[in-house]
Amino acid sequence: NVGIARRSAVERGILLERTAPHLVRPLAQVVPVYRDTPPLGAVLPGLGFVAGTLLSRLAGTTADRLPGARLASARRVARFVPGVRRDGLRFGHVNWDCALVDDARLVTAVARTAAGHGARIVTRARVTGATGTQVTVRDEWDDDDTASPVSTGTSGSPDSPAVPRTREFTLAARAVISATGVWAGETTPEVRVRPSRGTHLVIDAAALGNPTGALTVPVPGETNRFCFAIPTQFGRLHVGLTDVDAPGPLPDVPQSTEEEIEFLLEVVNRALETRLGREDVLGTFAGLRPLVDLTGAGGPGAAADSDRTADLSREHALISSDNGLITITGGKLTEYRLMAEQAVDLAVERSGLAGGPCRTTELPLVGAPGHTVAGPTAREGHAGQAGQASSAGRLPASLMERYGLESAAVVASSLLDRPLEPVADGLDVTRAEFSYAVTHEGAMTVDDVLDRRSRVGLVAADRAAAEPAAREAVALVGKR
Repeated sequence: NVGIARRSAVERGILLERTAPHLVRPLAQVVPVYRDTPPLGAVLPGLGFVAGTLLSRLAGTTADRLPGARLASARRVARFVPGVRRDGLRFGHVNWDCALVDDARLVTAVARTAAGHGARIVTRARVTGATGTQVTVRDEWDDDDTASPVSTGTSGSPDSPAVPRTREFTLAARAVISATGVWAGETTPEVRVRPSRGTHLVIDAAALGNPTGALTVPVPGETNRFCFAIPTQFGRLHVGLTDVDAPGPLPDVPQSTEEEIEFLLEVVNRALETRLGREDVLGTFAGLRPLVDLTGAGGPGAAADSDRTADLSREHALISSDNGLITITGGKLTEYRLMAEQAVDLAVERSGLAGGPCRTTELPLVGAPGHTVAGPTAREGHAGQAGQASSAGRLPASLMERYGLESAAVVASSLLDRPLEPVADGLDVTRAEFSYAVTHEGAMTVDDVLDRRSRVGLVAADRAAAEPAAREAVALVGKR
């Protein structure tokens, strides 16, 4: 889909150059080509990569920021991915794309940046009804949960006023936008969303020789589907991605199936020197894509002759209902800013709200260069420790990758002692980050800290090792 690829290239450039350069990094994608690779399979990835490079240049991303597609010798392919199968390896296609350091960091940064501009962020609240002028909300906070509800205000400060506690309430508004993903049909019945489950495996990067590029392996019998082994945090690889129909009822936390796990291992093993087994899978996670089913509607991406979710469009849909409710769903994470711009523009137009031109293409997120970093709110001792570490260049590189220019403030505001100490052996997450998740990022429970503000919880052993630090952060902040 050229339209999606073009928009994604523009939005990727905005993230990389202006809004979140600390969270986005260039990453080589490597497709190995073997002697037994079918001729079409040996050519198509390269053509796609060249087209992607052209779109990047048209979007304004220069070669010094994101190199172009190229062919690579077998030896160079092995430098990117030491664990690649060498027998029969002829050459490889290499393309440079971008990878997020951590998707949870991007989501949290967007929310906190919005809070800094006056938004009120409320978690643990379920919308039970919505129109274009009001929403009915049920507070689903459990009194037995670990901490008290937190609402972040300006810059996500912990001293901001909290939302008054109530079980059910109605909010009136000039405009209401439903951005509810796979659940969009619950508030907008005319939207037909086909949820698709995407499963990932978590593997020790050492099993593939600690690759510096993403191994990209074509799915046998397909011309447009690939599985990936992508280097990520904590010395791990994420191996994905499935595309399986996931009809309701929809779980809050989708689960990977054994069939999907075996499928991913089978595909990626085709390109590995040493095969991965089930015992190499340290953890799994799955997500639900909100695919908008345009079958029969004649819209872009309509797939009248196929029931596979893989054949449905990744286009996003913007719908205005008869009751005035505006719904945005579908799409890709890379296009989140554009989708928000279009939804807000429509809300302004329909409601008569005052609003100037959109400026989010130039608005740095928290931690990015150009964003005003909130001042420390910590005890003097911790602030001094963070200042000394920063001036000596001793802040951990992983902390800088996740928090950018806010890193020193994360350490300085820590309510936990030993803020630069790891939360567990072998994990490059500091105790200060767990404290910050609760004081500045709205985390209310241990699950929030381990699973939603960080990705420590993806591996059960890591989760167990880091849980005491998470409990300490939640309990300590809850006593303030």
